[in-house]
Amino acid sequence: MIEGLPMAFPAEGLPARVRIHEVGARDGLQNEQAIVPVEVKAEFIRRLADAGLRTIEATSFVHPRWVPQLADAEQLFPAVRDLADRAGEEAVRLPVLVPNERGLERALALGVREIAVFGSATESFAKANLNRTVDEALAMFEPVVARAREAGAGVRGYLSMCFGDPWEGPVPVEQVVGVCRRLLDLGCDELSLGDTIGVATPGHVTALLTALNEAGVPTDRLAVHFHDTYGQALANTLAALRHGVTTVDSSAGGLGGCPYAKSATGNLATEDLVWMLHGLGIDTGVDLGRLTATSVWMADRLGRPSPSRTVRALAPQGSPDQDSRASHKEQ
Repeated sequence: MIEGLPMAFPAEGLPARVRIHEVGARDGLQNEQAIVPVEVKAEFIRRLADAGLRTIEATSFVHPRWVPQLADAEQLFPAVRDLADRAGEEAVRLPVLVPNERGLERALALGVREIAVFGSATESFAKANLNRTVDEALAMFEPVVARAREAGAGVRGYLSMCFGDPWEGPVPVEQVVGVCRRLLDLGCDELSLGDTIGVATPGHVTALLTALNEAGVPTDRLAVHFHDTYGQALANTLAALRHGVTTVDSSAGGLGGCPYAKSATGNLATEDLVWMLHGLGIDTGVDLGRLTATSVWMADRLGRPSPSRTVRALAPQGSPDQDSRASHKEQ
């Protein structure tokens, strides 16, 4: 590892701090062919927390038939729930994905404090992912969001296919804005805008965020979720930051894609995101060395190298310290 990098050169017009919404343990591992043991998942989450990540999406309470990789949600969440009970700034938010009221019941019974619902901006993906129309999916989410809020749980709304759809092509900005407004009207606290197949470009990102603001959606209720299919994820993130977005989704080691959209490649790697943010002088609270070691550790267990460029640069596969949890402190 190279000590003292990246050098920080703050830029005007960017936030002082960014909250990273880590999705590797859920969005990343759900796309794996093999079933990762629950003990490994729990250790992965703990290592991510030790690296300084304070929002880690833990799992999904979906029917095992649809996502067998996450069938162990009832075993996993209790194994890491103590992270959420830490005091002060050490507390870790552990949101989970729920598809319907049954999933919500399972989650709340275990003490989950934050949930997420997963919608689509397009009819084709709504059908492929939820076997429902957009309207039917929103109707399904309505009682879920209402009951979650009654229970005091925070609610995030994911919206996929915000920039392009593999079946329908480019998605009109006004179409995305319309579904976003409906999710907020249901009671979602935050919206995550998903570039599910990675076709967004910075100008498109700015145009969508501007249109959402014009429709009455404040920037502080928006997060962005980019895939790196065309190598645009970091550029798109920077465009969002310049617009005022301060919550960015990413996946440790670049794990994940989307099992229902074959052209969706890996998520933006958390290490690549942290490298850029730290180089811009933006605080994340994340120790890049510990995070890199964690992603190499998980890559070893998955039996393949991490696709993250930063992981490969800082901890090449086969290095003697690749399984070390020693911290690489940035200067």
